[in-house]
Amino acid sequence: MRIVFMGTPDFSVPVLEALAARHEIACVYCQPPRPAGRGKKDRLSPVQARAEALGLPVRHPKSLKGEAAQAEFAALGAEVAVVVAYGLILPQAVLDAPRHGCLNIHASLLPRWRGAAPIHRAIMAGDAETGICVMQMEAGLDTGPVLLRRATPIGPEETTADLHDRLSALGAEAIVEALDRLDSLTPVPQPEEGVTYAAKIDKAEARVDFTRPAEEVCRLIRGLSPFPGAWVAVGEERLKLLRCRAVAGQARGGEPGTVLGGLTIACGDGAVEVTLAQRPGKRPMAAQDLLRGWDLPIRLG
Repeated sequence: MRIVFMGTPDFSVPVLEALAARHEIACVYCQPPRPAGRGKKDRLSPVQARAEALGLPVRHPKSLKGEAAQAEFAALGAEVAVVVAYGLILPQAVLDAPRHGCLNIHASLLPRWRGAAPIHRAIMAGDAETGICVMQMEAGLDTGPVLLRRATPIGPEETTADLHDRLSALGAEAIVEALDRLDSLTPVPQPEEGVTYAAKIDKAEARVDFTRPAEEVCRLIRGLSPFPGAWVAVGEERLKLLRCRAVAGQARGGEPGTVLGGLTIACGDGAVEVTLAQRPGKRPMAAQDLLRGWDLPIRLG
């Protein structure tokens, strides 16, 4: 098929690669290069870098609302557009341009976790499973009928980084299957019950509150790993907590935040054993390596 691909971050790259191996990519749309690093030089998005390496034409308009941008899109003559974590709202004229419309790969089991941060929110909420939906796009936020869904369990110690990579690969498999079966798939409207919204992660959520139960604290740490990273104050430092498990343990006097040994920290109920953490300006380190020569205070907060 003749496809327009629309995506920007790392999550989208395996999908682009899978489609490029089987179909004709008329054009790749992504977000414009952004200033990054100490020198604030423009850095290509992961999708643009991979598309250029594959020799594919790339466009990165700041908006698709103008008539000229919409005419350029329509002139590509695509049979279908595949959208995954693109980052721009598609006007109705763009949604209607391809013969088969625009298909979106969304990283949740819709209608649960519509919106910007479905992977983070699924882990933070303690969901037992998540998955991928291939959806026919319409004007609403992730409201379109679903063509194909694939579920996968969330592991007890899985982080957002882990799940991100698994779902990206699953999305690539799902869209290839969906395009192969496009003429025989029946769009299924999303039910009105069970709708939840995955709001964008606010950095204010990232400070760990050890008065909460250990399971909840652990879900926060895993859900925010690696970005923005749940953190705790250690003196003047912000120590990022990246991997953990909930364990039995209680501080004397019931003081949440008490260090019970190593990087095991008492919570309102139980304790959290942190296995991977990161000091400012340093690389992530296993807890035993990070603590060599560094004496933690009795209580963290």
